[in-house]
Amino acid sequence: MAERYSSFRSGSLAWLLQRVTAAFLVAVLAFHFFLLHFVHHPSEITFAGTRARMSQWGYLATMLLFLVAATFHGVNGVYGALLNQGLSGTAKRVVLAVLVLAGGALIAQGIYVAVVMAGVA
Repeated sequence: MAERYSSFRSGSLAWLLQRVTAAFLVAVLAFHFFLLHFVHHPSEITFAGTRARMSQWGYLATMLLFLVAATFHGVNGVYGALLNQGLSGTAKRVVLAVLVLAGGALIAQGIYVAVVMAGVA
């Protein structure tokens, strides 16, 4: 049988954060589905309703944490998968830089949209 290989050492910070963000994403995604698919029927979702929800600080903070956690989880997962495929050397550094820049841009755009929707900016 083939040995199990992982680029992440069990107990490392990246390993821990991948699991913590996964648990957080499952909980917040369940909240999202419950609120926007059962409490409010999808046909009742409007721009004004979204602005009203985003203007509540607790909801806004939850959605911003969701954005950051999802972005980290996705970028870290893609990077880990590429390392598991043997990525190394200069290509590893370039891929890491591209993923960090793309993740940062995604978070910046998401925060901008969230604060505009909240009426803060």
